[in-house]
Amino acid sequence: MIKKKDLKLSQSTIEKLGYYVYLLIDKKTNKPFYVGKGKGNRINCHFKDALDKDTKKSEKIKKILSLKLDVKKIILKHGLNENEAFAVESSLIDYIGMNNLANIVKGHDQKNGIADLEELKIRYEAEEAKFNNDPVLLINVNRNYKSKMSQKDLYEVTRKSWKVDLNKASDIKIVCAVSQGIIRGVFNVNKWLKINKGKDAGRCYFIGKVAEDKLIKKYLNKSVKKYWPIGSQNPIKYIKS
Repeated sequence: MIKKKDLKLSQSTIEKLGYYVYLLIDKKTNKPFYVGKGKGNRINCHFKDALDKDTKKSEKIKKILSLKLDVKKIILKHGLNENEAFAVESSLIDYIGMNNLANIVKGHDQKNGIADLEELKIRYEAEEAKFNNDPVLLINVNRNYKSKMSQKDLYEVTRKSWKVDLNKASDIKIVCAVSQGIIRGVFNVNKWLKINKGKDAGRCYFIGKVAEDKLIKKYLNKSVKKYWPIGSQNPIKYIKS
């Protein structure tokens, strides 16, 4: 039987493995808690890190070891180049879900990550939004948007807290929540207010409601990608006739 200390990989094995993607599994639950990619002895490095670092992954490893249990190490795919390893790692993180893992980031190239067919059809076949005479404020809510969110839930994550120019926004009565260049939510604005206290002091929020069906039908799932050219960082776009 191979002892724990014998799991360090030899140079010969390292050369044969190339880049690989692996899982760290809690033997008590038999469920993975970390997805990683690497080469060499990367799969074995986490246990030294657990003593030196204060991360979600380290805390999980220390908890398992404190129970006199072991962490199971599984290499799912090897003989990969780096780009292939990134793609496999990212897909696994997507599939298992960040909420079930101790990973800090989702992985690379998330724009091509997991999505159901309906979502992909919207993303790639969306018609371009035509605002005509409607002044509209677009707000990029990428990090807060979740597939199948209700308009009511999306309203709550869209309405605050933003660096908005109130002089520009004061006469705009329509706000659209945007994710990956697609309008996901449409809202009517009654008024904008400035936050005066706390960590968001100086930022703004609006009071309003989910837009009427006619307006939602007009703008929902339409593309506004042209307003976010590559390199654009500002999540706020003012669209005026």
